[in-house]
Amino acid sequence: MKERLRKAAKRPELYLFMILIALHALGNGFSDAIYANYYKEVYHVSAMQRAFIEFPRELPGVLCGVLIAALSFLGDIRLSLVAQCLTCAGLTFLGFFTPSFGVMLIFMFVNSLGMHLFMPLSDAIGMSLAEPERIGKRVGQFASIKIACSFAAGIAVFVGFRTGFFTFAGNSYPVFLVGSVFLALAAVVCYALCRVTRGKATHTAAGRVRLLLRKEYKYYYLLTVFSGVQKQVAYVYGLWVIVDLLLKGTDVVSLLTIAASFIGIVFYRQLGKWMDRFGIRKMMFVDALSFIVIYLLYGLVVWAVTKSLIPQDSWKVLIVYALFVLDRMSMQTTIVKSVYLRSIAVSPEDITPALSTGISLDHVVSIGAAQLCGLIWTGLGPAWVFFFAAFVSLGNLFVATRVEKK
Repeated sequence: MKERLRKAAKRPELYLFMILIALHALGNGFSDAIYANYYKEVYHVSAMQRAFIEFPRELPGVLCGVLIAALSFLGDIRLSLVAQCLTCAGLTFLGFFTPSFGVMLIFMFVNSLGMHLFMPLSDAIGMSLAEPERIGKRVGQFASIKIACSFAAGIAVFVGFRTGFFTFAGNSYPVFLVGSVFLALAAVVCYALCRVTRGKATHTAAGRVRLLLRKEYKYYYLLTVFSGVQKQVAYVYGLWVIVDLLLKGTDVVSLLTIAASFIGIVFYRQLGKWMDRFGIRKMMFVDALSFIVIYLLYGLVVWAVTKSLIPQDSWKVLIVYALFVLDRMSMQTTIVKSVYLRSIAVSPEDITPALSTGISLDHVVSIGAAQLCGLIWTGLGPAWVFFFAAFVSLGNLFVATRVEKK
């Protein structure tokens, strides 16, 4: 313990950042993870309406690169403080009120704007604070902290809904208010981080008011485009299979989040070590193959479920649950992409603009993919959404073959 305290005293900014990402993950665990049930139980949305919701939810990601570039004079850490405040404000309103569908989308947009701003900023800050020879290990450590907090939040959400303390039946939602408290604490810690790092580099080139498009980063940008499709399938339609086809409630979704988080606590730390040991190229092959295999299996199982080819209800449910957990784990290998970008960065000052540009490209595709997948779900059937994602994931495999051996 004394040794840990001594290290914390030497590098307070690193440990404050760990606390920041922990609090932010807790806030998201009491909100983002259960939005699908919120839409279904409070607003009774259909599959096409669920696809439409993704427009205001993902639009902040499109604007992310422009906003980070325009506000680059603040630096990454001060801009992260703005992100925490936005996330907290949007969630607090949704916790206290049950507005009309249109007004709900406005405050969902505010909440989502804060979350999306923090995505590239947290990656850039984390990699800049990490020791040069321990990038993979530190990134894996940060991811483990996030997933451990998601695990804790998942348990709390499950217990809350099972005991009736959390519910979507009233006009206000305590589960969202608990999340907003953690986000408010995250803003306080972020302010302390600003004070500690005053006078130090804030990782963003001031005055760079533009999106960064360079040919050196073309394969990274391709990966973000593929990620836009995969994210929609994983976080929207994979979850919609459970909520809409299997008719499961918030407590079940929370249990699945707990399971994915429990496995991920160890997995993500190990993933960082594997990146340091085996290199980015090999890990990108693993990343690509995991997407292809999981979505092919997902499509086959969902097809069997919709055609009633799996008679035992318990078995088909368990198979879908297992694929859901594996899919969530595959999505978290996005840290490999961030480390890949750092390995090819022409200049350290390029990292934050390139990450934010990638987020914008991801979300431009994501908005279109949400609508397209909604049409596929309605017209061809739910299984074809996953077959489409498997086909898109072949692009990840192509990019992995283009990465230089080092």
